[in-house]
Amino acid sequence: MLDYNSILSDCGVGKLTSSLVVKKIANLEVLYNEAELVSIYNYFLLNVEDPEILIQVIKLTDEHHAETTLSILLEMLQFKSDEDNESFINVRTMCVRTIANYKDTSTVTALLNCMNNKKENYKVRLACADALGRIGDRYAVKPLLDLVEDDEEKSVYLKESATFALGLLGDTSAIEPLVAILESKQGFLDKFTFLKEKIVEALGKLNLNNKKVLKALKSSLMDSSSIVRINAIEAIMNSEEENSAELIKPCLQDEDDEVKRNALIALYNLSGRDILDEVIELPIYSEFLKTEAKEIISEYEDLDE
Repeated sequence: MLDYNSILSDCGVGKLTSSLVVKKIANLEVLYNEAELVSIYNYFLLNVEDPEILIQVIKLTDEHHAETTLSILLEMLQFKSDEDNESFINVRTMCVRTIANYKDTSTVTALLNCMNNKKENYKVRLACADALGRIGDRYAVKPLLDLVEDDEEKSVYLKESATFALGLLGDTSAIEPLVAILESKQGFLDKFTFLKEKIVEALGKLNLNNKKVLKALKSSLMDSSSIVRINAIEAIMNSEEENSAELIKPCLQDEDDEVKRNALIALYNLSGRDILDEVIELPIYSEFLKTEAKEIISEYEDLDE
């Protein structure tokens, strides 16, 4: 039978610096089998208060995904003190990331509760939104949409994380609300372009054959944000739209070189070598784009042909 107190003592808990304790804990894997390690890690999680040690132990538990550990991680996530300091917030955030790796849908309710709690630390809420997307339970779609649409939600970063999660979930019920946000909140989105970028990215993942999505992506090709334009180019390239190349081609004349580069790559993927030769030969295209075309040829095309 394991003597947990002796193991704590041997690892120097309460005696050595946190960094030294962490190294000793990492070495336990050569002394114990998997079941014993899980039991030891669980004991550490329940009996150690040092944040640096806890974070290391949580990382180690991620290699085993034991159900007993999952229940402890959920308890740690939901335990919130009014005096939470940054270190313990980092512990709870690490709990969320590890919980997400279990892909266990039974954890969704707890994650939603934390994400929706506006008194909760924003780092924990961000991690929960990301975790919900990675777990893949479509029960989370509506709460995530509600958060993105919530005009009283102050954290734009949280809205971005929720939007990204919606893209990962791939539920087409999110299409119309996201398109509506893109079309009706232009002033707000222009102020926070990162959110617009995430919405366009998510729409590209949800359903590329949807007419409303395609319309939104077409409009996004003319957006003031170069990243939005690039995301729209990639999404249209991956669609089954017959006129994809025609939609993207005007972007070769974009004022931003990165947009031009992405448009050229997309057109090359769609139509092959011809677009590269056209860019090199015609005077309407910039020297930057001609150089990019030549580099693609030298890297991907057989120059002996």
